[in-house]
Amino acid sequence: FMLRLCKLKHLLCFMAGLTLACAAFGADAYPSKPVTILVPYPAGGLSDVVARIVAKPLGDRLGQPVVVENSGGAAGAIGVQKVLASPADGYYVLQGSPSSLVLSPLINPAIKYKSDDLRMLQVVVESDFLLVARQDLPVTTADELAALARASGVKQPLSYGSIGTGSFHHLIGNRFSKVIGAQTVHVPYKGITPLMQDLIGQRVDFAMLPYSKSLAEFAAQRQVKILGSLSKERIPALQPIPSVNEGKALKDFNFSIWSAYFVRKDTPEPVVKKLHLALSEVLHAPSVRESLEAQGQKVPRLLSNAEAEKFYQESFVQFRALAKEIALKE
Repeated sequence: FMLRLCKLKHLLCFMAGLTLACAAFGADAYPSKPVTILVPYPAGGLSDVVARIVAKPLGDRLGQPVVVENSGGAAGAIGVQKVLASPADGYYVLQGSPSSLVLSPLINPAIKYKSDDLRMLQVVVESDFLLVARQDLPVTTADELAALARASGVKQPLSYGSIGTGSFHHLIGNRFSKVIGAQTVHVPYKGITPLMQDLIGQRVDFAMLPYSKSLAEFAAQRQVKILGSLSKERIPALQPIPSVNEGKALKDFNFSIWSAYFVRKDTPEPVVKKLHLALSEVLHAPSVRESLEAQGQKVPRLLSNAEAEKFYQESFVQFRALAKEIALKE
């Protein structure tokens, strides 16, 4: 009996050692094939541009190509579901934001995933928001837009576009209507690119969009007009554009949004650490930071694994409270 017990102990020790060795081998072997950054919005938008700036240097550090895949729809939820349906092996990395990860599951009952089904690796950018109108709308400031929206009344309410029902853009558009006391019509799109096409084509009246170089260029070409920024102060690169805090109708109507990289929460810890380290090195590189800042983005300080987890949980609480505050339902 004692001999059999001794053999069993040796077998268990061997199996434990084998498990540790396999885990170490898996971490060393990762990645052994291309890695995909999944952007849950159509190509051509700001999220897509950010991902393509990051992809090449990230591939250089991982030693495998990093490709960008776009999968838009449902305020980013379709892309999130695609990542969650893939193996938890680190080969699908989501570039997500509160729109797709926090708000959509809270607001849209058809979405079954939860925010904590994913694990944050690193925040990549923070974006200020702008109040943007079609070029021929007879307003030039945020206060004038508020007055026009109130004057338009229920019969001919102004329309505002978003990147989907339940998105952050939808949330603050809805809150705008409540703050100014006017009825507006929400028009959801699959992403910023089709929304911009309709703003330029004058098929939707206004939108609240993250600041980007391409958006500033559309305004300079008089294809759309920027009425104000939702930042507390003027954006340095857009000095002629006032903050909404300088008017009366939208004081303290200040919003920004972050974008970050995620994997499934059950991804092996060695893979998570390797991806976190590689992303941190990429985002610390001056050339990458300069490229992101040239697109009008703020690159926040890098977070440790523990800080990223805490930041994500705090963001969930913050955005859930905001959604509940305005009782956003559509």
